Amino acid sequence: MVVTTAGLTRRFGSLTAVDGLTLDLPTGGVVGLVGPNGSGKSTLIRMLLGLIAPTSGGAKVLGRSIASPRAYAGSVGALVESPAFVPSLSARANLTSLARLRGLPASRVDEVVDVVGLTGRDREPVRRFSLGMKQRLGIAAALLPDPELLILDEPTNGLDPAGIVEIRHLLQSLARSGRTVVVSSHLLREIESVCTFLVIIRFGLLVYAGPMTDLLAEAQTLVHVRPELAADRQRLHQALSTAGWSVTAPPDHASAVSGELTISAPAEHSAQINRDALAAGVTLAELTVSRDSLETVFLEMTGADDGELAGARAASAGATKAVRS
Repeated sequence: MVVTTAGLTRRFGSLTAVDGLTLDLPTGGVVGLVGPNGSGKSTLIRMLLGLIAPTSGGAKVLGRSIASPRAYAGSVGALVESPAFVPSLSARANLTSLARLRGLPASRVDEVVDVVGLTGRDREPVRRFSLGMKQRLGIAAALLPDPELLILDEPTNGLDPAGIVEIRHLLQSLARSGRTVVVSSHLLREIESVCTFLVIIRFGLLVYAGPMTDLLAEAQTLVHVRPELAADRQRLHQALSTAGWSVTAPPDHASAVSGELTISAPAEHSAQINRDALAAGVTLAELTVSRDSLETVFLEMTGADDGELAGARAASAGATKAVRS
């Protein structure tokens, strides 16, 4: 495991930011770290990097205790918040200065510039860079020591869609090179598209840790069917219900006009649904499958809106206070 924690806790006065967190992060691939605002993601990252000490519990990074971060600092790269560079200097000059400070060979500058896709732009002053290019430069700086583990806190924050896609491809490329990339982000669609392993925390507590595929396998899958003739909707509904399917008719006017029906069933049952419709003499004009997104699953686990989250947070804080008293 690239990271292991055991009862890891961090308190700031009466606030428990990370509460008895015990988890194992696998080596290799992209690991997503998600949770509502104030859930403890950034606090966890800072403890793993040795920037703040835990109140209790412990953790190991690359097999070494976070009590001695110098033991693994050379094998970990990190981008926390917005990267800071000298605007008047070129990207190459900034990276060269960082390499010298860390006693790294100048050849690493050429390598990381190529990895993050800044070749040809590396001699331009950083002040000309777009936000996406600055994020790439920040990742390049994190890659200078050729780390086994790369930790990125909100690497797509503030980027436009094109910049987000660029960073997504970069993260996938870094993972394919054999590194472990831990990414904290609020963009759940991006997390779903790029991550192989997911950690969800809420109020400092672990909600889920495991493969992305295992979590999404629990998501609801729906099969949507539309008869060629809207007049066949009732007959199709009756036939599919008689065949044992759980059928609902969407209440909106557009679905009523088109004749659309929704069946709660796995995608692999679509062919049988089509056959049952045909056996009833109904020709389908359309058959599509939809699945709950990570966003839907996440909201079910953590709370649907700020009001619900605030109420749950207050209840959680009250319960914790009662236990301690």
